[in-house]
Amino acid sequence: MADQPDIATVIAARAGDPAAVDRLVAGYLPLVYTIVGRALEGHADVDDVVQDVMLRVLRNLGDLREPESFRSWLVAITVRQVRERFRTRRGAPEALVHEDVRDPGADFTDLAITRLELSGQRRETAEATRWLDEENRELLSLWWLEASGELTRDEIVEATEVSRQHAAVRIQRMKGQLETARVVVRALAAQPPCPDLRLVTVHWDGTPGALWRKRIARHTRDCSYCTPAWHNLVAAERLLAGMALVPLPAGLAHFGGSLGTAAGTAAVTGKTAVTGGSHLAAKIGFGVSQKVLTAALATTAVAGTATAVVVYRHDTPPQTPTAAVLTTSAPAPRPTTVRPSPSSPSSPSPSPTPSKTTKKPVVVITAKASKKKGVGVWKFTGLKSALSDVGAGWYYNWASNNNDVPGPAGVEFVPMIRAKGDATDATIAQAKKESGGELLGFNEPDMAGQADMSVEDALAAWPKLQATGLRLGSPSVAYGGDTAGGWLDRFMSGAKDKGYRVDFITLHWYGSDFSAAAVGQFLGYVDAVHKRYNKPIWVTEFGLMNFNGSPKYPSAAQLVTFIKGTTKGLQSRSYVERYAWFGLPAVGDSVDFGLYKDGDSPTAAGEAYKAAG
Repeated sequence: MADQPDIATVIAARAGDPAAVDRLVAGYLPLVYTIVGRALEGHADVDDVVQDVMLRVLRNLGDLREPESFRSWLVAITVRQVRERFRTRRGAPEALVHEDVRDPGADFTDLAITRLELSGQRRETAEATRWLDEENRELLSLWWLEASGELTRDEIVEATEVSRQHAAVRIQRMKGQLETARVVVRALAAQPPCPDLRLVTVHWDGTPGALWRKRIARHTRDCSYCTPAWHNLVAAERLLAGMALVPLPAGLAHFGGSLGTAAGTAAVTGKTAVTGGSHLAAKIGFGVSQKVLTAALATTAVAGTATAVVVYRHDTPPQTPTAAVLTTSAPAPRPTTVRPSPSSPSSPSPSPTPSKTTKKPVVVITAKASKKKGVGVWKFTGLKSALSDVGAGWYYNWASNNNDVPGPAGVEFVPMIRAKGDATDATIAQAKKESGGELLGFNEPDMAGQADMSVEDALAAWPKLQATGLRLGSPSVAYGGDTAGGWLDRFMSGAKDKGYRVDFITLHWYGSDFSAAAVGQFLGYVDAVHKRYNKPIWVTEFGLMNFNGSPKYPSAAQLVTFIKGTTKGLQSRSYVERYAWFGLPAVGDSVDFGLYKDGDSPTAAGEAYKAAG
């Protein structure tokens, strides 16, 4: 999904800033559409429910006390609106539009199959979602996003308003029903068909439902011809992660920025505004019929001002969606190691911190540029080209200037005041000159061989950094950022007592567990630190390294899995402003974990990081 607005945008929108409201609506429409579209399974009400969700969100935004919880709040509102529509539909069975006039774009499963050309078990799984009960389709829409890193389990718990244990049970039951539904799809599609199954379904009208799911499933368990349908079912997580069954509405991927003149005028004057054409707030596709054109206008109060939000169904055919590709507590203190010196060209020691053809197909991975995605760099051949190729929006080199590692145009350099000895007037002035608006604080002050500073030393030097007027990142601790009484906790408490400014928290994380569980361990740490300090997060170093055992580094496949899972999770967290892999060069001592051998030769890890964003 596209980058979601940060906390600052939520705060500005809550205060009535029309441009921020624009960004908020545009940034979160894909998430709302995914949940609603999957839960309602292509019903004609999808557009209306999405509209109701966004209007309710904007109407109540002024009452949101905790901006950092905006996404969880939004998901909870979305689930409630879906449930409300389910209750309404139970009393109105005619709500589904007749198939002769129904826009095929409204059927998300059909889009998944035809546009993404799903096959085999992915196709079966897509078809099987039609057979789920209403509450399980709702839960699937949330779990689907959790499996791909878009939502956390805590957000699902909050949205469904049940305990974490209850949510776990419900998810397992839903997955069991999905597996049964997949078998039903297999059995019905078998060629030649089972004669006995044809007799069982002779009175079935072809509409998926709970009663017929149970009847057909019971038959498959007792029928020797159909029993093999239960064999060799690939885990749903592995199938769901590889496909985006809910495409964005037509034009939404290119929705750049504006709820339009109407919204801006309304926000300023407090008057209701009506607009059309290019000034529509959000052009949302999947109309009920190409002959139907519906525009709904609502004026809602956001912090005392009125903002016009238009939801417009148009005739533009939906664009082909792009499938998301995903391969199927803080670590212990690390020993002292050495960071690359900005004046040294040598590599550092590891820081702890298709068309049919007879030819073999060639897969070309295009870098996804992202303002969040960055890298730690040091001097090596091809640095500028590699920085450009990987699609990073920013980089840093643990120094106050980038004289030895100049980057390409469009990739921001972020300076750092690395240690106590660098907190001089001259160095700080140089960092301010080089900065695009942010300054990183001390590097691993809790580690010997790095900044190695006491909390008192860091607090004493902090006013000099603060005097630059730049946005300040906290000192980057090597570990224990979420620990009460830890180095970072004591620094943040001291800064608060003295009235010092810390604008965002910077973190390092390295894991020695090379299994798939490492993704959750890392993201759990990031979540815990954010929860403790309630500030934006920059992860300025992260990776997999075992400093006290063997093997020291993961395999290439393990590294790729970790990068894909973690970057997906970081991109989806609105409070994570930036992140940087350690590090860009894959030469010398960093060959086992770096990203590029030279300017245009990414490693497998480099290819994975290049595709992130």
